[in-house]
Amino acid sequence: MGAGNGKQYGSEGKGSSSISSDVSSSTDHTPTKAQKNAATSEDSDLSMRTLSTPSPALIFPPNTQGFQNGRGSSTSSSSVTGETVAMVHSPPPTRLTHPLIRLASKHQKEQANVDRLPDHSMIQIFSFLPTNQLCRCARVCRRWYNLAWDPRLWRTIRLTGETINVDRALKVLTRRLCQDTPNVCLMLETVIVSGCRRLTDRGLYTIAQCCPELRRLEVSGCYNISNEAVFDVVSLCPNLEHLDVSGCSKVTCISLTREASIKLSPLHGKQISIRYLDMTDCFVLEDEGLHTIAAHCTQLTHLYLRRCVRITDEGLRYLMIYCTSIKELSVSDCRFVSDFGMREIAKLESRLRYLSIAHCGRITDVGIRYIAKYCSKLRYLNARGCEGITDHGVEYLAKNCTKLKSLDIGKCPLVSDTGLEFLALNCFNLKRLSLKSCESITGQGLQIVAANCFDLQMLNVQDCDVSVDALRFVKRHCKRCIIEHTNPAFF
Repeated sequence: MGAGNGKQYGSEGKGSSSISSDVSSSTDHTPTKAQKNAATSEDSDLSMRTLSTPSPALIFPPNTQGFQNGRGSSTSSSSVTGETVAMVHSPPPTRLTHPLIRLASKHQKEQANVDRLPDHSMIQIFSFLPTNQLCRCARVCRRWYNLAWDPRLWRTIRLTGETINVDRALKVLTRRLCQDTPNVCLMLETVIVSGCRRLTDRGLYTIAQCCPELRRLEVSGCYNISNEAVFDVVSLCPNLEHLDVSGCSKVTCISLTREASIKLSPLHGKQISIRYLDMTDCFVLEDEGLHTIAAHCTQLTHLYLRRCVRITDEGLRYLMIYCTSIKELSVSDCRFVSDFGMREIAKLESRLRYLSIAHCGRITDVGIRYIAKYCSKLRYLNARGCEGITDHGVEYLAKNCTKLKSLDIGKCPLVSDTGLEFLALNCFNLKRLSLKSCESITGQGLQIVAANCFDLQMLNVQDCDVSVDALRFVKRHCKRCIIEHTNPAFF
């Protein structure tokens, strides 16, 4: 069987048909002598870029079996338990020559209607496949090989899995994609490798070096990424607009200088074009790092700093000096942010549409009043767990932010039916309302909301003292509303 595979996928001249190598294991294993020889021969085959295609084994978990003629088969190169194997193959021949396949009946051949589809239809089908499945399709036959590597299908690379050797996968994929434009992947615009914990700075450097047209990069949960890798990306990919480094705890700064402490001088005339930045769970980020980010990323419109626990009001002051176009901002669980920080955020005025300050315990009605007074076009506010907010804060908000569509004031024990009445009489467009664990809320307040906010689609009253009759009243007046509750008598 192995010999047959060698004939089918045999490369020109001497050598084996598939050159396999151990990329590195999620668990420590000692490679065998045969694997070392395979690794030696792989580099020579990689240089023949026009004759090779990455195998899906490169981006599959360790337990994925090898493939032969499109079917799974165990091979010596991929039988080591706990290892991820990279395989590079030459393009399949036009006709399959395996003796068993020759015995296929005429009826079976007629069932292969997919071969009758035109190229543009095949490309449309392939466009829905993830990266690993696309690599599988490239091994079926020569036609599929050519179609699977159509540049229109490679605007996005998406890899997932904790055991994947992402650095190796990105290296092989970018080499193949660079064959028409040496060393440059002009078509690649999006790279998503979220949750790939084995991704390192080396993998991001490969992307930065080969993909100057990159516009979107998501590496959330890749905790081995550092400031050095982020510097490489933002300096070599000038069109980058969307960056997600959430959960990358080593990232403390984003700038065009290798030294995070060096601010960008206005004389340089250079700015980072990032508009969307997610730094959720970047625990080490401090005010000084946020200052540098703000000075370099002045075009930010979406910024998420959830659980960046070292950020204070001073960091928000720096942010508002440079980034005046922010539409969405989250500082949830930033426990040092207070009413003074809300005063700084209020400088965004009518540009601010989304604000999350959940579990910022130092924010009171004073901070809410700043936001309500100046940010009149606010559509979304999450103030869950801000126990200093009372009915007065809700009143300011309702009277000034009349276009509010989503409000979360759960776990605010000082908010009562009086605050709900102000909401009902001013915010007629309210669609989502969360009152979870609001101890002072009763059925009377809910009935007032339901009688005025007909477009209500979601209501959370879990752990609230609300009667079944009140819940039924809400359901009658807001027919599309989904009610989340903890009352066993209502269903």
